[in-house]
Amino acid sequence: EVSALESRFADFLDSSLASKANMAEEKDRIKTMISDISHQTKTPIANLLLYSELLSEGEELSPEGKESVEMIHSQTEKLRFLIDSLVKLSRLESGIVAIDAKKNSLKELLDSVVTELGVKASEKGLKLTGPSDDRSDVEAVFDMKWTREALINIVENAIKYTDSGSVEISLSTTAVFARIDVKDSGIGISEEDSAKVFQRFYRSSEVSQREGVGIGLYLAREIITDEGGYIKLSSVKGEGTTFSIFVPVN
Repeated sequence: EVSALESRFADFLDSSLASKANMAEEKDRIKTMISDISHQTKTPIANLLLYSELLSEGEELSPEGKESVEMIHSQTEKLRFLIDSLVKLSRLESGIVAIDAKKNSLKELLDSVVTELGVKASEKGLKLTGPSDDRSDVEAVFDMKWTREALINIVENAIKYTDSGSVEISLSTTAVFARIDVKDSGIGISEEDSAKVFQRFYRSSEVSQREGVGIGLYLAREIITDEGGYIKLSSVKGEGTTFSIFVPVN
């Protein structure tokens, strides 16, 4: 009986080692594929954007022609955003890029996001504000690069669906979590859609005509979850939405 048990354990170990080797091989294949996709599409997309900009500056185009060129440019930008998002997501899900959560400054994180997206908000006539007191000068455990990616996705989302008013970023802390709130005065999210907005590629029929591909919030949640945090939202239809990001303090 002991010998039979030993044999079964040996078979299990061999099987596990083979599975581990297969997983490593599959990860390498995914890594190569992601690299190929990113490399092979970068130049064509850049050329499409360049030539569409050159065409739009031409004086011989009819109004219909200029509208078509603008549509080409817009859809190419959408394609570039989609490919970039899918590459980032694939790297996270395949483990090619790991979240490196460590003590970082929340003030540095929030200031960089407000600085980057302030112009975009102003172009829509919106006011983007961050925490105004010294409470933002605290530390929490998160990956600066990837958490910034997640927060930018959420703030950009707020700007996109807010036609007038403001987008406010605030911060509060407890003994366990630091909480970042992104509050907008936009169109709001229905109760039905609130349960679905974090799904990959989900877009409500109410916003299907607006810019977007439905992957930003999904990517944001994956990043924050990998850090040991979580995201929740509260919204009133027609009055605005608040996304709350919780990251561990210790």
